[in-house]
Amino acid sequence: MAYARVIVSALRRGGIAPDTALKVAQITPSELQKARGRISALQMEWLSGAAMQALDDEALGAYNRRLPWGSYGMLARASLSAPDLGRAIQRWCRHHGLITDDIRLRLITQGTSAAIVVDEESRHTALDADRREFSLVHVLRNILGLSSWFIDSRIPLQGASFPYASPPHAAAYRHMFPGPLRFGTERAEVRFDARYLALPLRRDEQALGQMLQRALPLTVRQYRRDRLLVQQVRQVLATQAQAAHDAEGIAALLNLSARTLHRQLKDEGASLQQLKDEVRSARARELLQRSARPVKQVAADVGFRNEKSFIRAFRGWTGTSPADYRRRLQA
Repeated sequence: MAYARVIVSALRRGGIAPDTALKVAQITPSELQKARGRISALQMEWLSGAAMQALDDEALGAYNRRLPWGSYGMLARASLSAPDLGRAIQRWCRHHGLITDDIRLRLITQGTSAAIVVDEESRHTALDADRREFSLVHVLRNILGLSSWFIDSRIPLQGASFPYASPPHAAAYRHMFPGPLRFGTERAEVRFDARYLALPLRRDEQALGQMLQRALPLTVRQYRRDRLLVQQVRQVLATQAQAAHDAEGIAALLNLSARTLHRQLKDEGASLQQLKDEVRSARARELLQRSARPVKQVAADVGFRNEKSFIRAFRGWTGTSPADYRRRLQA
């Protein structure tokens, strides 16, 4: 509800009574004033849409000048022809700087991580705390939602940082920015696996036209599908075998729930057991071939809690025991 109050304040600053927008969103004046009040994603969509059109400002008064209705659609259209997500985001950030100079967005990569960073001008940092917070949350959710739509994939966050103290409604951030959160940092940014930047865009002009008829859900709802999840699970299984011995451990390392992990793998036509078998089998055969480690140690290295379970699984993968497999290689 804190964000609803920011939107209502924007309407009032624009000389517009908020009654119509609140009615559209089915929010009563008494509910609006509740310190710990909550609204649904759909109510947020209704309220934002009504206020943006009433103000003719898609930034809801966050910047020095209005962003007329259709501004973010224009940015999306200008990025649509990019060959991959990385260049689409770079183009979007550059064009956002053409329509407002209150903030600047940049895409940076550091090793295997990528980050979308927001640099604020002094007039933006001088905004009242609630308005500034809403503005940063709004623009980052916008580009994250659009990026996911471009590649038809959820983009799990490795972390999100914000340059203000943790707000009273900080619990809502886990829905908007799932993953590790930090407050009181130097700048606002979101970080994610840089491999997503290489994914090609999967949308065309027709799909964009349909999306823009109801674009706001992208800013408030998380994408379900994750096109890199299978690769990420394989990497975790290969590099963190001890911590990834069960679904809960793997899910925690990927900032997911175990239920979400299983559901998204199913959407990708894979299963956790299948991936575990693939990675463990390949790693076990490599260790048996290239090292003299005892079978018990190999079992531990590939994530098994005891040697008997490993031998049984290895027979299922190869039709032979680890010891016989090694002897055949040495023969």
